[in-house]
Amino acid sequence: MAIALQRMEELNNGDSESRTLAEIVAVDFNRLMANLNLLDAAGIRALPQLGEIGISQRMRVAASHLIRYADESAVRALSHHRSDTVRGIAAFAVAELGRGAGVSNILSSIESFADDQHFGVREWAWMAVREDLAAALGEAIEALVSWTSSPQPFIRRFAIEVLRPRGVWAKHIAVLRAQPEIGIPLLDPLNREREKYVQDSVANWLNDAAKDHPALGYLPYANGG
Repeated sequence: MAIALQRMEELNNGDSESRTLAEIVAVDFNRLMANLNLLDAAGIRALPQLGEIGISQRMRVAASHLIRYADESAVRALSHHRSDTVRGIAAFAVAELGRGAGVSNILSSIESFADDQHFGVREWAWMAVREDLAAALGEAIEALVSWTSSPQPFIRRFAIEVLRPRGVWAKHIAVLRAQPEIGIPLLDPLNREREKYVQDSVANWLNDAAKDHPALGYLPYANGG
């Protein structure tokens, strides 16, 4: 379904949050970045090749541009922007700024995005830090166990979604595909989860694992016990 011109103006100006995945994908990143004064400040008119890459890569390109031409305080200020796309770009930028800082710092920096009220920002949050956490898998699982007891369902969901063996629009985690039992410490605390949003993530995790291990007997987790 076509998106109305006025609606696209709102999204490209950063004046409104997207309502659907179609709107997220349709945002003109060059116009959005220009309206944030992040192109003229860099002395360029457009980010290169944005039309030739997928949406998650566009987010990464925009984030890299952002941290190149804005200081860290300006980057973090965008975490409160009214546009979900801008907050998503900020999530990727914060993740890039914190690369190599250790699991605890990575999780601390991304937490506000993981608990954002917009569905898109929450998805960008886990995508932004997934590879870094997968590279320190044991430490990441240990740290995320505490997130599974958070009173906030968005945080509990993040704890599962970020390390799904296969994920969505993300590189697979080979170790978890081969040994999904490593993830049990994350699944166990949620075996009686009542929030459907979190249940769905647990079910997604198990479905990922079952594609390589069809005989997995963890199905009770998928429906809250």
